Amino acid sequence: MPGYQVREIEQPIGGHRYRLRLLSDTQQFADPDGHGARAGVSSAQWSLFGQLWPAGRMLAQAMDRFDIAGKRILELGCGIGLASLVLQRRGADVVASDLHPLAEVFLAYNAALNDLPAVPFRHIHWDLDTPNLGMFDAIVASDVLYERGHAELIAGMVERHALPMAEVLVADPGRGNSGRFTALLAGLGFSVETERCPMDDGDPPPHRGRLLHFRRGMPA
Repeated sequence: MPGYQVREIEQPIGGHRYRLRLLSDTQQFADPDGHGARAGVSSAQWSLFGQLWPAGRMLAQAMDRFDIAGKRILELGCGIGLASLVLQRRGADVVASDLHPLAEVFLAYNAALNDLPAVPFRHIHWDLDTPNLGMFDAIVASDVLYERGHAELIAGMVERHALPMAEVLVADPGRGNSGRFTALLAGLGFSVETERCPMDDGDPPPHRGRLLHFRRGMPA
């Protein structure tokens, strides 16, 4: 037994149903070897990676429509990996990343559930340099601005790993740190468009979040 309980769901995205393994609820916790604690994942945050949050669904739906041609794409904070799975199914050049020690395991399992090749994965600390990660045409994420200081950390990742001509897409559920993040990316030369994104999977109530779409060196 792994020390935690899981469940499986099906999530429709763009006419396709994705099978996903999630943690059974937000009360799950298992860190017998201290891997999560050493990575900076507290017991209160431990289960959050293993849920499908509304912002994660929004990002996955955006990735079903996103122009992937010729783009290398990085997902930050992938969690159970739905957005990266959507990109993988479409044939995108995608790298998923997360801090949580179990994210890679859940991502691999969910890829297998959907008969997809394994998605390349990297364990990433947002506050540490990862020089061998490389550069990307697009960096995408969902609900990554939930703590003070995350705006600076994500902007730092963009500064280090976004190509001169690049896009950044963040599905944001309306947290108060998005304004700071927008200002930081403006300082890096990005313009932003904000799109209200009602869910297209028929699951009420409509999600009140928005998609922040930043561009640098390309037309809107």
